[in-house]
Amino acid sequence: MRPSQLNLILEREFLSTSTGHHTPVMLWGPPGVGKSQLIAQVAARHNAPMVDIRLSQMEPSDLRGIPFRVGENVEWATPALLPNAERHGQNGILFLDEITSAPPSVSASAYQLILDRRLGEYKVPDGWAIIAAGNRQGDRGVTYTMPAPLANRFSHFELEVYLDDWVAWAYKNGIDEKIIGFLRFRPELLFDFDPAHNPVAFPTPRSWEFAHRAIQKFADNSELLLGTLQACVGPAAGIELNAFISNLDQMPDLDAILKGETVEIPKEIDLQYAIAAALVGRAISAETPEVYGHILNFATQFHPREMGVMLVSDMHRAIGSKLFSVPEFSQWAQAIGDIMLYD
Repeated sequence: MRPSQLNLILEREFLSTSTGHHTPVMLWGPPGVGKSQLIAQVAARHNAPMVDIRLSQMEPSDLRGIPFRVGENVEWATPALLPNAERHGQNGILFLDEITSAPPSVSASAYQLILDRRLGEYKVPDGWAIIAAGNRQGDRGVTYTMPAPLANRFSHFELEVYLDDWVAWAYKNGIDEKIIGFLRFRPELLFDFDPAHNPVAFPTPRSWEFAHRAIQKFADNSELLLGTLQACVGPAAGIELNAFISNLDQMPDLDAILKGETVEIPKEIDLQYAIAAALVGRAISAETPEVYGHILNFATQFHPREMGVMLVSDMHRAIGSKLFSVPEFSQWAQAIGDIMLYD
């Protein structure tokens, strides 16, 4: 399932705690695709705490607590890491990360916590959603087969990588437009993980964020930039991205485009992707209808015209419906109407 769909599902699951309809959720996916980030985004939108428990690093007693004697009886001390309404708040997310990497003895301790929302005398506050995440067995991570009794306590979703969703996230979070343009040019490199080869560095949504950081630090040093990009996304992808960046000195004058001046579009497809990504970034920072209009006019000049459709689609996802109120939008829509209707 694509990230934007899962985002909505997790949102509904969080809100459903107030009506008693919440079902614990299990997210499956390979490393680096943003499972933890999706959950953190839901918590952040509601200004709610997220208690992150890494089950792979725990012993059974860490979750169940330790016994102590009270008179003739034995009681259990509740671990302070578990959600508590007084300490953490009435609403939040209990995130059980790396659950498939936890030894069976630890995951067994979580059975009652997940289904019955309690462990012995401890009870999960009613306003807290329970969400877990883990890697699949074929992903070359340390994983155990999820026992059937535990699996039956969750609704299960597999997170898939989807470029449009990542691009929308990238613009929103200020990821360098060079990386966005490159991945529009080479979409298959957004996620390229072959567990059979057990690579150390490889392209994932997470590692492209690392590459963004590398560009901010080493863009002024070409000798170091290639090595740092390869360290983030792997040797092959790092070389391709570095070559893409090196070719950007042939980019046309973006400021001239934003002023509405006539600018010739390069024939090279990689440069066209770079221009489109850069113009979306400029539209986000400009926030003026005049600039939107000049970009829309420029978008009609692309050949192939699908490149202009991609530019406007990304711009719409980034700035929203206010794009529709720009007079040039209707002109652009008429110019590419045959593509939208028939292609």
